[in-house]
Amino acid sequence: MRRLRRLPSAPEPLLMAHLRTTVWGPAEFVGLPPRWLVVEGVLAGTLGAGAIVGTTLVGAWTGQPWLADGKAGLVCAVLLVLYLVLVGAGRALIGIVALLAVCLAIHAPEASAGIVLAHRGVVRPSVVMSVEDGGETADGHGLYFCSVSDRHGVPVKVRIRRGCLRTTRPGDALLLLYDPEVRVPPRSAESGRSLTAPLRALGAWSAALVGGCVIAVVRSLRLSHTAAAPSTTWVREASGPDEGPAPAVAPQPSRWLSGSRSSGSGPG
Repeated sequence: MRRLRRLPSAPEPLLMAHLRTTVWGPAEFVGLPPRWLVVEGVLAGTLGAGAIVGTTLVGAWTGQPWLADGKAGLVCAVLLVLYLVLVGAGRALIGIVALLAVCLAIHAPEASAGIVLAHRGVVRPSVVMSVEDGGETADGHGLYFCSVSDRHGVPVKVRIRRGCLRTTRPGDALLLLYDPEVRVPPRSAESGRSLTAPLRALGAWSAALVGGCVIAVVRSLRLSHTAAAPSTTWVREASGPDEGPAPAVAPQPSRWLSGSRSSGSGPG
């Protein structure tokens, strides 16, 4: 008489594959990734970076505080992260993209103010009211902050760092770059009216964000879908010495889905 005996299966390879897929994404393709997937990643990253920078720049140009302070940019960053979650990107890559998007949203307000002042800023004199010692910079140079007032004696709300030196005394004159429409705070005229510095900062963070989105979207591709639990092999075991070996029952073949997205939970 024959009876069924279940052969134990090793769950470690499937568990490691599940963790790898969950953390870094399935990436179930051979060779170079599909071109349409790369285009999708570039488009998602470009739209995300453009939305973060664009909303902040519009806020600085029009004087809308809720746009200029970067809060709208953080909302755009959250929407970009939700998109990556929906397409099934790896958890680690989602975290990297989220970090890059937040850094871009944090740097965008200052860079946007610099762009506005470079376009329509005017140089006006100001008078130093007080000088505060800010310690030392990383390279050992002294750091000083000057509180100034405009030519009408009205105190300026921001402290000036560029052009404020150890030898600066109250009553000295400093040249500031003002926005005629008073929509962005003034800054020292020594920073200049060049677009190089703000565009360099925004370009570096934006490029990193687009690159992270491309990798996350490309690695979210899943070509196959297998059963959730590992299959068990059943064999018939002979009960007597005179009975021959019993054939093993082959496991059910997995179903292949062409170009399907990952659900974000690893190979099923």
